[in-house]
Order: sequence, then C-alpha cells, then structure tokens
Amino acid sequence: MAAFLHFLLLLCSFAYNFNTSQSRHTYPQQKGAIFHVTKDLSTLQYVTQIHHGSPLQPTNLVIDLGGPFLWLTCNSDSGSSSSRSLISHSSIKCLSANPNTQKSKSSKCETFPQNRITQMATQGDLAEDIIALPFVDGSKTEPITAVNSLFLFSCAHKLLLKGLATGAGGMFGLGRSRVSVASQIAAAFGSKPQFILCLSSSNGVVLHDNGEYGSYFVSGISDSLTYTPLVTKVDSPHEYFINLKSIRVNGKRLSLNYKEGLGGIKLSTVVPYSTMESSVYAVFVKAYEQAAMAMNMTRVASVAPFGLCFGSESIDGTRIGSRVPVVDLALQSEMVKWRIHGRNSMVQVSDEVMCLGFLDGGLEQKTSIVLGGHQLEDTPLHFDLGASMLGFSSSTLMDQNSCSDLGLGFGFKDSM
Repeated sequence: MAAFLHFLLLLCSFAYNFNTSQSRHTYPQQKGAIFHVTKDLSTLQYVTQIHHGSPLQPTNLVIDLGGPFLWLTCNSDSGSSSSRSLISHSSIKCLSANPNTQKSKSSKCETFPQNRITQMATQGDLAEDIIALPFVDGSKTEPITAVNSLFLFSCAHKLLLKGLATGAGGMFGLGRSRVSVASQIAAAFGSKPQFILCLSSSNGVVLHDNGEYGSYFVSGISDSLTYTPLVTKVDSPHEYFINLKSIRVNGKRLSLNYKEGLGGIKLSTVVPYSTMESSVYAVFVKAYEQAAMAMNMTRVASVAPFGLCFGSESIDGTRIGSRVPVVDLALQSEMVKWRIHGRNSMVQVSDEVMCLGFLDGGLEQKTSIVLGGHQLEDTPLHFDLGASMLGFSSSTLMDQNSCSDLGLGFGFKDSM
C-alpha cells in the first residue's frame, strides 16, 4: 500500500497547473508524459485526447494497446493544419512505419490503418505534424508543460470512425512498433521505451516514464509489481502477449488440452471483456460454476452477452469486489500468478444479477485468453519495451486505491 500511495502522491503533485510551451525543438529535462483517460460508458472504450496541428486542435482518440501507430482522420472539413506534411514512400520514416514500402508504386507512404474494434481497415497516408505532449520535469513544484513535437501518424478515411466512441477521431496506438505513440515519445526525448497503463471504470492515465533521468514514476510503484516476459508473435508483432502455464479457480487447477498453436494471453483495450478460446472456455465455466456452488452462490438465467450469471443478494462485498471464486493465471511458471478477484471477474448487470465477465471467443481465437478492458481495470501495468517485460499488480483495490485516483487533473482533461 505504501508503494502505491507514494506513486499517487508523486502524480498528484503535478496536477494543480498546466501550461503550454510553444517550443518546437527545445526538449527540457522531462520526467514523463501524462495522458488522461476516460471510459466511454456507451461503448466501454477508453478515450484520451491529444492536441495537434497548427493551430493546435483537440482530438479524442480511442486507446488501442496493441495498435501499431496513431491514426486519425485528416479531412479538410475538420480543419487544415499548416504544419502537416505527407511522408514520401522512399524515406527512412516510411520504412520505419511500413517495411514493405518498396513494393508501393505511389509517391506517398502508404499505411493501412485499422479500426481494431470493427476490424475494418483502409489504405491511408503516413503524415507528420506537431503534437503537444503533456510532460512534467523532475521538480515537484513545476507545472505540467505541453512540449510540441513532430509525430508520425496515419491519415485515415472517416469510414474507420464507425463503431468508435462518439466524438472520437481515431485511435491511439501503443503497440510494439517503431512508430507507436510509446516508441515515438521515447525517441523524441532519448528516453527508455516504457509506459504505465492504469485504467478504471471512470478515469485513468497513460504515463510515459523517462528512464534517462531516473525512473520517476516507476520508482514509486515497481516494488509492488510482479514481472513477466513479453512474448512476440510473428503474426501480430505489435501486440502484447504473455505466457500462460495454467488456470486455477479457487486453487484448483483446470485440466486443459491446448490445441496446437494455443496457449498464451493477449492484452487488449479494444475488447471490453475477456474472451477464451471455446475449448478453454467450456472447461473454465464448468469449474467456475462448481466453485461458485460450493460458496452457496445461486445461478440465474444468463444475461447476454454473458454465459454464466448469479443472483447478487447472497454474495457479500469486499474492498476487492464481490466475494466470489478467485481466478489465478499462472504465467511463465506456477510461482508467477495474475490473480483476478471479484471486482475484475464479475460484472454487475442489475441490482439482482452479476455475471462472469469472461466470454466464449470461439474456436478461431488464436490465444487461450484475451484479457479485456474490464479485467485490466485498477491493475497498474508497466510495459518495459526495452527489457521486453510486463509488470503488473493484481489490483490497486488491495491497497484501497483505484486507478481513477490517478486520473484527476492531468493533461487536457478540462477540454474533453
């Protein structure tokens, strides 16, 4: 608890003021970049805001943890930026964003932005423009400052906005690529590529920590985190995967026979609830129901899209959610566990009913589990891209805190 409170105090010390620096090329000694995140309750998507272009214009973007780059619409009816320029297909910048650029016959650098919620993709153009990055320096008394920096992104067709939260103009890609938001911030300031993601059911933050001048944010929280290796998948190199050794429900290990190619966990912010490959889901749901019955929980009719629901009246509440069976995901070994308590495993669908927040992902799902947004909430995640490691904590609620405590007062919140 002390480690998390220290982390919270460090962040809150920066929240009282916000100034905008118009310096485009001067990069003072920054400690980290802070992006405020809110949850859109109608779509269950996580939204942040950037200011970009000349003059600076605000744009809301949906957080895509595994997205390879930032994309937004560049239509003339939304205003034109005098500082925006298109990237040539023969440039090094284009090669960084699209290794197959040599095959293109266009003079512009082609990209293929995707709405990874609807799975719709179109051809786009790689562009460069000013983005105001909300940074803080090493002094607890200095305000948050927006430092203008040139950023690469994809200009996408407005058709891709279908299915995004109302008012969103694109997606904020944090994936493992050379042109993702995380990588570009690290490159611009010569810092270690890493960031912290802390989501909640209301407010949260994305923090880009600068390791060059001392891990200012991470030092307040890393001691309370457990670390596991990030795994690279050839077919999805920009997404975040971790190992999966076993699944336990209330301490009982499930007997799973993984199909060839299965195994592993993918982390996703564009999936609202976790999904499991059908054969894994069937075993998991059966085991969970048995454990729930042993705790005198009462099963009730399912409420779509959930497959297993219970009456709420007989279930006690705790500071980490409802008192329900605990789910343990053993990662690279049985000793390293991601524990999921009631707050992250159950979804309250009405005053009388709560449902297990895991869904059947179908037979075509390529990983055993996709951990969705609900399961990631109030779980600080430290993505160390340089070391290829993920740090996680079972839940901030164990310390009687929430990720929403970190989201107050940061960045451009007042203009959202």
